Amino acid sequence: MLSGGMPATLAIVGAGRVGRALGLRLQELGWAIGAVVTRSKATAHAAVRAIGAGRAHGELTRQVLAADVVLIATPDDAVHRVAATLARMGGSEWRGKVVLHTSGALDRTALAPLERCGAAAGSLHPLQTFSGRGAPTLDGLVFAIEGSRAALRVARRMAQELGGVPVQLDGRSKPAYHAAGAFVAGHLLGVVEAATRILMAQGFTRRQAARALLPLVRQTLENFGRLGPGASWTGPVSRGDYATVARHVAALRAFPREYRAAYKALARLSAAALARDPQATLRRLARALHKR
Repeated sequence: MLSGGMPATLAIVGAGRVGRALGLRLQELGWAIGAVVTRSKATAHAAVRAIGAGRAHGELTRQVLAADVVLIATPDDAVHRVAATLARMGGSEWRGKVVLHTSGALDRTALAPLERCGAAAGSLHPLQTFSGRGAPTLDGLVFAIEGSRAALRVARRMAQELGGVPVQLDGRSKPAYHAAGAFVAGHLLGVVEAATRILMAQGFTRRQAARALLPLVRQTLENFGRLGPGASWTGPVSRGDYATVARHVAALRAFPREYRAAYKALARLSAAALARDPQATLRRLARALHKR
């Protein structure tokens, strides 16, 4: 199985947003879905319906051992606990099987209990946001993979069959890699929502604010992809218009303190990452940010 054709059976433990999306696509590609495990029978049945195949289980079960490949798609803080429980259930029966988790921040060591039982351990993380409302496209998506040689073979093949681009990482790189994704997916959303609320405080409806901001966001990202960061950077810091920066900071006093703190931090971050002379820009920026 590890060196030849497609794995016979895939079990999914933790069929939430990521588990369901990957399970659905792999099932469509011909992978045989076995046990689908969640924290309750009801959610397990819902996951099986969403995936279109599998056997629902509301708790960890030895039925997982019937699979050649096990995908653990639980929250990060549950991965090691799940691995330890499965190791106690299967013992040496794990020898020759492949176990992959989908955490972006953890490496294969989270699966150490199973690896000690003889399983090939690794991780497969799709760098994408999953809303739970429909499966996002996986074509062209980067999948961060790491693990033992056997686990890497399966992770690489799985990513490629999903239409993605596997990128092998050292396990120690996973937290920084995942932080990069959080900057874009998690923090960008916070920035856009804060901007939305600022406009709403000026009389915009939420719909009007979205209509104003979304084209700005899309064009910025399009410019970044087409022109690169330097040519795409706009705004008062990029122009050296520190008087406007100071006015922005003053205006944000009307909002929760996190707004001003975030504006200042993002201005400094942009200067450090995008300015031609970061140190000089940061010195000038500091004076504007501390004006009363």
